[in-house]
Amino acid sequence: MRFWLLDKIEEFDGAERLVASKQVSYSEEYLQDHFPEFPVLPGVFMLEAATQASAWLLRLTEDYAHSVVELKEAKNVKYADFVRPGSRLEVVTELLKKDDVHATFKVTGTVGDSVSLTGRLVMQRYNLRDQDPALAEVDAHVVRYMRSIEAVMRLSGAAARTPA
Repeated sequence: MRFWLLDKIEEFDGAERLVASKQVSYSEEYLQDHFPEFPVLPGVFMLEAATQASAWLLRLTEDYAHSVVELKEAKNVKYADFVRPGSRLEVVTELLKKDDVHATFKVTGTVGDSVSLTGRLVMQRYNLRDQDPALAEVDAHVVRYMRSIEAVMRLSGAAARTPA
């Protein structure tokens, strides 16, 4: 099962910062077990939302140069507050540095003025065809799919900005 932990790309500055959001709803299946008497967004899902926001920032700034963008390392991740159903988690990711393979981000998740998550993420990116040229079409398919998801996220986030 694939979890999309972001609903909207709220802001994108075209270079080093992206803001995305997730509206947490009572209808989300995982809340039935986490926890029945005190439902909250699991911390690992907050981390996944920050990972997805960072991956979007890489895809958009590099014009989908890589089909695979994945978490390599999470550093200094701290959870400070719960995210309850009915809340809107806003995730801000800022690029700190990058090279040909890795990129490091500072991430913050907030609900209103309350910080829920902070940390640093190291993402890695590559194309499948780098290891096997026969997989070039798979890379192309993944990029087309991710562009279609971006279109939906930007339609959902009418305030999203793109570089000129």
